[in-house]
Amino acid sequence: MIYFSILPIFFTAIFFLAISLGPDLVLISTYSSTKGFNAGLMISIGVFSAGLLQTLLVAFGLGQLMQSIPMLAYAIKIVGALYLSYLGIKMLQSWYRNNLKSGQIKTTENLTNVSLINKGFLNNLLNPKALLFFNFFLPQFTTGDGSLSVQILILGIMLSCFALLVNCAFSITFSKFGKLVGDKLNLGRHIDGLLGIIFLGLATRLATSK
Repeated sequence: MIYFSILPIFFTAIFFLAISLGPDLVLISTYSSTKGFNAGLMISIGVFSAGLLQTLLVAFGLGQLMQSIPMLAYAIKIVGALYLSYLGIKMLQSWYRNNLKSGQIKTTENLTNVSLINKGFLNNLLNPKALLFFNFFLPQFTTGDGSLSVQILILGIMLSCFALLVNCAFSITFSKFGKLVGDKLNLGRHIDGLLGIIFLGLATRLATSK
């Protein structure tokens, strides 16, 4: 069982983790500020879904497997970097095409809710550091009483739900900021170019991280 006495420490720790700058927050803030609150919310739901899946994987031992087989973590990292690079190049191509069409602001990117959720989900899931973090962090708050897997599941669900609330707050904040700045600077036609650069930066960061 989980002792209630450790929950204040647990929630304090995950609060500072949730507000720290990372690939998920960069993605959420960028989409919220350029595409609006709904885009940030869908990205946040994708990150939340990945967190739940990672909780299940840690509870059933995949995190320990990745520790014992470093090449597995490396392979996931490379796949993630390639995926982010693909998205970045695709967005830069969209930006280039749109700016050839006499100043049209409309973007060709298909921003359905499902596609946005998938972006958040894969951005988080294809970063092996996220899974390893779950594997190292959650067991610190378990006890010797009861099933370890059940405790990890409960803690992981609480972490993911808490992070979802924080990410939603960021989505609201950045969507308002983006609307204010975007209206003043007329950045509409350059949104895809900005997102493309962001994704290529995330890919480089992931590929070169140790």
